[in-house]
Amino acid sequence: MKMRARILGAALVSLLAAAVPAQASGEYWSEPNVRVDDRASLQRGAKLFVNYCMGCHSAQYHRWSHVANDLGIPDDVVQENFIWLTDELGQKFQVGELMEISMSEEYGDTVFGGMPPDLTLTARHRQEDWIYNFLHSFYLDKDATATGMNNAVLEGASMPHVMWDLQGLQKAVRDDDGQIVDFELVQEGSMSPREFDRAVNDIVTFMSYLGEPAQLERRHIGIWVMLFLFVFLLLAYLLKREYWKDVH
Repeated sequence: MKMRARILGAALVSLLAAAVPAQASGEYWSEPNVRVDDRASLQRGAKLFVNYCMGCHSAQYHRWSHVANDLGIPDDVVQENFIWLTDELGQKFQVGELMEISMSEEYGDTVFGGMPPDLTLTARHRQEDWIYNFLHSFYLDKDATATGMNNAVLEGASMPHVMWDLQGLQKAVRDDDGQIVDFELVQEGSMSPREFDRAVNDIVTFMSYLGEPAQLERRHIGIWVMLFLFVFLLLAYLLKREYWKDVH
């Protein structure tokens, strides 16, 4: 029994260790403030996602019409400002279409060494804090990649720092062991650090919604369920008092 308990304990420790990203030990690692019930954040995140992510990444398991309905954006606004893909006849895709992109697999293989992954379920697969810190952690490294940038969360990432104009350029600050502990801004972007942090948080919030759109409705229903259970508990307590009043 003791040997079995030790084996189970070791297996549990291994699973927990595998579930936590190795980068989480870095001092620069921080947690996002994701609130999918914040419609304004979702709307800002959708705009940033379309402008900075969908040049290369699709979200083809989600439809534009769902974004319009769930985020309270009029269909005509989504049609005019969010959708740029056209069919073979040059007609713009409609709101009911999937969130696809025009990049072909051949082009992705040539430029990036592989087709950039679809981002619909990335927040569920990678987790929100991973995306948040990945977008924050690009730093100057002329020897690492052709772009002259590297990423502390995913070393050697083929993805360029597409938001450099917002964040600016930063260099890595390392400790005596060569581990990255912080970043230092060497060229300012169009946003202040606080504004950029909100922008990244908005993107992560939108990607969290993409990964599980039902959570918007689930949270809304959950409030009514909790109210029902509270009322039911009160009625049950009053009924219990009525049944047991002669016993006590």
